[in-house]
Amino acid sequence: MNKEVIGVGENEMEAIKDARRQLGIDEETDINFEVVQRAEKKKFGLFGGSPAKVKVWLNATPADTAEEFLRNVLNAMSLSELTVTVEKDEKSARFNIEGDDVGYVIGRRGETLDALQYLTSLVANHADSNYFKITVDTGDYREKREKTLEILGRKIAFKVAKTGRRVALEPMNPYERRIIHTAVQKVNGVISESEGENANRHVVVLPDPKAKNFRRNNNYNRNRGRRPYNNSKPQTERSDDAPKREPINEGGQYGLYGRIDK
Repeated sequence: MNKEVIGVGENEMEAIKDARRQLGIDEETDINFEVVQRAEKKKFGLFGGSPAKVKVWLNATPADTAEEFLRNVLNAMSLSELTVTVEKDEKSARFNIEGDDVGYVIGRRGETLDALQYLTSLVANHADSNYFKITVDTGDYREKREKTLEILGRKIAFKVAKTGRRVALEPMNPYERRIIHTAVQKVNGVISESEGENANRHVVVLPDPKAKNFRRNNNYNRNRGRRPYNNSKPQTERSDDAPKREPINEGGQYGLYGRIDK
């Protein structure tokens, strides 16, 4: 996508200066230009003559292309009153959208904002082989969302480590899934995997089979509901204070249940 203007002046150099003023660039900025019309002097200093006309254009950067696309989309959404500020460098650009109706840009759980960022990134990288990173944000939404996901990931990881049972989270985009995976990695005894396809892709947190606490939790879960067995003392040991007595045989010579005939 290019930006071009027609500069007019008494000669070609003056026409180029006029074009630079229209584009808002200084003399050090590289430009492309084409002479549309050469200057002609008036005959006898009185008749005819025409100024020089030069077409000057700039090859728009990925940031410029992304900004123009983003503003056009906001206008199409009837959100032209929102303000867009840009922070850019050679390899990336960050667009921050602010205004009263910014909730329409965020959408449910940031889905609209993510879609807008994805499309803007596609446009910015369409004509260039080098990857140009695009971030579309509003206020500190992405930062707050990231912290929320980090807390959620650690909370689920500790729960899985304690219970030994896997937990599946709701579907998320790749960026949010990476945050969850990173948070889970900080908790011993659990691992995380991604399952599902396309929009249903989600993170599953599960016990790490190689971890010691996984085996311990499994033994705990298998023994739940059973009466604990105290093996701290051998069964043959007796306290000196305990009374000594002979076993009672309430069934006489045939034992407790009497005689059993075969």
